[in-house]
Amino acid sequence: MTNQHPHMPGPVGAGLAPLSARAGGADAVETPSGKGAADENFPVGSVLLPARLRPVVAAFYGFARAADDIADNPALSAAEKVQRLDAMEASLTAPGDGDSRGAQLAALLHAHGLDTRHVRALLSAFRQDATQNRYQTLADLHAYCRLSADPVGRFLVDLHGDGAAVYPYSDGLCTALQILNHLQDCGKDLASMNRCYLPGAWLAEAGSTVADLRAAQLTPGLRSVVDRLLDDVDQHLDRAAHLPRALRSRRLAMESAVIIRLARRLAARLRRGDPLATRVALSKMDFAVAAVTGAVWGLVAGGRGVHDRAAG
Repeated sequence: MTNQHPHMPGPVGAGLAPLSARAGGADAVETPSGKGAADENFPVGSVLLPARLRPVVAAFYGFARAADDIADNPALSAAEKVQRLDAMEASLTAPGDGDSRGAQLAALLHAHGLDTRHVRALLSAFRQDATQNRYQTLADLHAYCRLSADPVGRFLVDLHGDGAAVYPYSDGLCTALQILNHLQDCGKDLASMNRCYLPGAWLAEAGSTVADLRAAQLTPGLRSVVDRLLDDVDQHLDRAAHLPRALRSRRLAMESAVIIRLARRLAARLRRGDPLATRVALSKMDFAVAAVTGAVWGLVAGGRGVHDRAAG
């Protein structure tokens, strides 16, 4: 149900003019990285979702991807990132800007009876990425995930006809996915953006420091912190396991079941692997097995088939 990323056609942000000097509407603030849905760790708007809903899912993803690219652009200062993200938020309600990405997303959301609160929460997370690069406690990290990840699942839940009663389960899945991504990229995040999402208090308890993330492999202290975070991921995934049965949409239940299985597989790989020494990632076979077993399980045991008729 959520996010994250590699290929870029040249240096990101190369030759950027100041925001005030850039031509065009709200979309002119974007600094595209070249990343797309195919580069993400987990499925984004797959064929399991109803065809009639895929355009709004794609628009939501595209808007979030554009905002994420701004927050991750090393060529921009923190102040300019925030300025550009503010412009993206303003485009959600800008009169006469009907051709912008934000206006198109807002119109699609409105057509499905939804507002923009979830995408606005994501923009708050991207502003936080622009201005904050350390997290002291697990509670701090969870608070960040509530803005950076959970709104994606909540959007999908709302879009498929459910609401707040299901949020705890979708939040569990999205927070787990976000932490898994942070663990995968812990070395790269520090090297490229000076960000560390590992709780500083846990690093200190383990006799480790952020600087250890620049090493060629995990130190024993870092390994213990990674494992503690994976314990936390397991707890979130245990909560997420209730999601497929709680959903009204059988199609979203199937999609959720697939992603839960993929997340558990990635967590197991991170238990055994070293994300500093090598890229710990899912294989094509992992995706194939999860797609079959997760979809079958979701079809048999998940959802109630509501809102899936005439979905295509």
